[in-house]
Amino acid sequence: MLSMVPERARIHMALTALQFGYAGQHIIVRTVLNMGVSKLVFPVYRNITALLLLGPFAYFLERKDRPPLTLALVMQFFLMGLLGITCNQGLYLLGLENTSPTFASAIENAVPAITFLMAALFRIEQVHLNRKDGKAKVLGTLASVAGASVIVLYKGPTIYGPPSTSQHLNQSDHFLFSLFGDAKEKNWTLGCICLIGHCLCWSGWIVLQAPVLKKYPACLSVSSFTCFFGILQCSAVAGIVERNSRAWQVHSGAELFAILYAGVVASAMAFMIQIWVIERAGPVFVSVYLPLQTLFVAITATVILGEQFYLGGIIGAGLITAGLYLVVWGKNEERKFCAKEEEPSLIQSLLSSSSK
Repeated sequence: MLSMVPERARIHMALTALQFGYAGQHIIVRTVLNMGVSKLVFPVYRNITALLLLGPFAYFLERKDRPPLTLALVMQFFLMGLLGITCNQGLYLLGLENTSPTFASAIENAVPAITFLMAALFRIEQVHLNRKDGKAKVLGTLASVAGASVIVLYKGPTIYGPPSTSQHLNQSDHFLFSLFGDAKEKNWTLGCICLIGHCLCWSGWIVLQAPVLKKYPACLSVSSFTCFFGILQCSAVAGIVERNSRAWQVHSGAELFAILYAGVVASAMAFMIQIWVIERAGPVFVSVYLPLQTLFVAITATVILGEQFYLGGIIGAGLITAGLYLVVWGKNEERKFCAKEEEPSLIQSLLSSSSK
């Protein structure tokens, strides 16, 4: 049934589902972190879960198509684990600890712009500013980032919400307060630096996957090797720093559920979707969907938690939708332009072969 759906539609569906998964992780993982789960141990268990799921599929499904390993590839997999798992997750948690969840969510929306810039600098993403497709991709990326930032940073007048919420601290406010905690300033400068580093690592990891996949076109195996090296690196850091044996124990069903959700949905499935889309549409296409996560969290908080929905949410949703449309339209126009350029060369080759 799914095979009857065009590939471009499947890409959009997969990326939308990916952002739903990330939005759920945003709430679930932060809940258990505030319960006292170790910020160093949690990534170890999360990525072990992901590897246990990815490893068997990678081994059996790609054993015939998997190219032989070389030292250069192993080093690249090690770097992907360092960027995408160890530094990415570690810097985020350290930045979150020293700033606030709202600020961390806002600065994360810079990832599409950073990814776009990195991909353009390394010639992975072609940007022709003199053509309409290039202008559309740039404007679309900026619009998506701006839309997510508006949702996080600007409220405006209330559009929808229970009347009592404007007067009293309701149940959802209590829930969010216990979820996110008191955003006290500890070392704001350190936190900002860490979150900027987190965004750079995340973008670098997305961009690095494109050339690696060309040399090693086995999506599941690449994800598995990334998880494997990430586990080794995270375990080494946690083993040195976290000496308390209780920090390595799972104390409740909520912690176990969070580990399984983060490992299965936010790591294993996210890795598979991301790397599959990068192979077909490029790294910028993956990152430009990231602001949808902010929109989904805002909608969830309104529908499930009974929070008020503000004008900023409407404006942000419109900018994100417009931005995604511009990027998709730009990619389609770019593909048409490339097809037109290939036609003359094909005709010339046919003419030259017939004249011989």
